[in-house]
Amino acid sequence: MTKNRVTGIVSCLLALGLVAPAAHADWVAKWSNGHKIENSDKGHKLKFGGRIMADYTFADVDDILDPGQQDGFEIRRARLFFSGTLYKNVEFKADYNFSGDGPELKDAWIALKQDWGKIKFGHFKEYHSLEEASSSKYIPFLERSLSNTFSPSRNSGIALEGKSGDKLNWGVGFFYESDDFAESQSDDATVINARVGYRPVWEDDGARMVHIAADIQLRDIDGTLRYRSRPEAHFADRYVDTGSFVADGVDIFNFDLATVQGPFWAAAEYVTADVDAPLSGDPSFDAYYLQAGYFLTGEHKAFKTSSGGWNRLKPKSNWGEGRGAWEIAGRFSTIDLNDGAIEGGEQENFSLALNWYLNPATRLMLNYVHADVESSGEADFFLARWSLDF
Repeated sequence: MTKNRVTGIVSCLLALGLVAPAAHADWVAKWSNGHKIENSDKGHKLKFGGRIMADYTFADVDDILDPGQQDGFEIRRARLFFSGTLYKNVEFKADYNFSGDGPELKDAWIALKQDWGKIKFGHFKEYHSLEEASSSKYIPFLERSLSNTFSPSRNSGIALEGKSGDKLNWGVGFFYESDDFAESQSDDATVINARVGYRPVWEDDGARMVHIAADIQLRDIDGTLRYRSRPEAHFADRYVDTGSFVADGVDIFNFDLATVQGPFWAAAEYVTADVDAPLSGDPSFDAYYLQAGYFLTGEHKAFKTSSGGWNRLKPKSNWGEGRGAWEIAGRFSTIDLNDGAIEGGEQENFSLALNWYLNPATRLMLNYVHADVESSGEADFFLARWSLDF
């Protein structure tokens, strides 16, 4: 599938959403943290929109790590999507990203709704990690932690997913490793993936909650494997890197915890990757993070029970009518890519965040990140992002 074809598909879908109200008099258009259209019996629902994230990076990096590191600006994300429900039991989503090195397809899936959940086909996120289950619109820092190095993000396949009330969510799927246009790369590069999340405490619509989750990925590798990571600053280089090495497969296990107690929240994750690579000594890599935050204006962090990730924050008062919502947060994360014959490096990061939610759709984020790369050097980053989704 060419880039022009995908762009055309997205444009047609968006155009369909814009003309639907005119074609059906019983359709109603509304704004609810996004553009939504639905008919009178709510059997057909359409939603379209996107996100823009504009980042500024100011860096102070030891020359031994990256002598060419510069300050700079980038559009981190510029995305358009179209999603909906047809005839009450068929769901779909098409999401396309225009920023970065080139256009890429994010989500493109169809789902059949059942009483117990849904059957999902297409290109979408695998079931992995609290951070990965949370949209970039809702994570508390500009970038996900070092442990996200082991996240596969999106691939193409088939999956079953569901939930039971607010306390249980689950997903299991079979995937092919795919490129930026959802095309599988090899019939030998496959994944079996499963995740379950449970909330033994869920009170006051999530204002007080405790979340526990675990997931597993059993990945067959067709050729080589490589893990590398930036220091939680996207404009920076990757300071830890295994390089490419021959591998037959990798088993990845992830465990995460989170709690919300009024304006205070905290989360932690641990992930390990056990690699089947006899020529490299069957190495095992791991990473984890600890993070916590507090809303100075009294809100509580929102949680999405269907996916087991963070959700949209709605300030008690929007800026203009009030002061919006203010959040402070801190995070420690670490990764170890040294084992067997592989010396990919070790790194620790410490991050601080100040987030101003002007309204549910607009956010100013300020981050400080200190990266310490064992036996190599240190780096400091001051980051800012204006984020808008519509």
